[in-house]
Amino acid sequence: MPSTRPAGVAAPAPASLASPIVKWVGGKTRLLPEIAARMPRTYGRYFEPFAGGAAVFFSMAPPAAVLADRNADLIATYRAVASDVEGVIRRLAIHRDAHDEKHYYATRTRWNDASVVWTPLDRAAAFIYLNRTCYNGLWRVNRSGGFNVPMGRYKNPPICDAAGLRAASAVLARATIVCADYRTAVADARPGDLVYFDPPYDPVTTTANFVSYTADAFGPDDQRALATLAHELADRGVAVVLSNSDTPFIRSLYRGLRIDRVRCARAINCNADRRGDVDEVLVLGGFATKAARRTVTRRAAAR
Repeated sequence: MPSTRPAGVAAPAPASLASPIVKWVGGKTRLLPEIAARMPRTYGRYFEPFAGGAAVFFSMAPPAAVLADRNADLIATYRAVASDVEGVIRRLAIHRDAHDEKHYYATRTRWNDASVVWTPLDRAAAFIYLNRTCYNGLWRVNRSGGFNVPMGRYKNPPICDAAGLRAASAVLARATIVCADYRTAVADARPGDLVYFDPPYDPVTTTANFVSYTADAFGPDDQRALATLAHELADRGVAVVLSNSDTPFIRSLYRGLRIDRVRCARAINCNADRRGDVDEVLVLGGFATKAARRTVTRRAAAR
């Protein structure tokens, strides 16, 4: 039976100054304290297969990591920032100086034009620019893969945060960054490693699933397959932490693992009155459950 103790390869790095460089619906910035409190203190490699805005990755600043996502443009942006952040900054500064409604829609049209040839740095800068200036940071594509979000109404959007990009670059440069599905991304996870899954959430209502980050959906069968993999990893001695909606379906999938209910602020809703706290779950397996027990003990002692 594999050991459930960390392999001793690496420990969490000191607190990072890095933070997400893109806005992402479902990002974990608001949930970071709850997630961080349940993370193991030591582990081998860190895996984050549904990267998105990568808030957890940046906050942990792991010395060895695999960062993955199915969104090829997002991954290409992370790679560009890791390899030549100054080049990305220079190009973003041009977008910042030119920003208005005409420039936004011209950039969006060019982005969706398959005949346009981009350099990796130009494409990365355009991705960050569109993300930072579109409505609610909602990176949504249609079935053809075209980005179709209108411009947001911002007085002074943070288009070119040079210091933030440089801090992110230092953390990204230590990671293996891949465009892959979650199965491929964690294929090399070993006992003592740590995997954080943040999949598209199970919708709490029949109308809740309105965001598409890629042209693919993530339905009930995908949730079942992910849960099977999470159980397998935990059984092999890999620490597993997973976020999802607090629904009966999700709870049934992760029966046998630790399930903690947490409250999280809803960041986006077309009705401002409905942007309140919602119930989510953090699922813990493998040696991640020990971190959760320490959290409960500390909180009980503080009362």
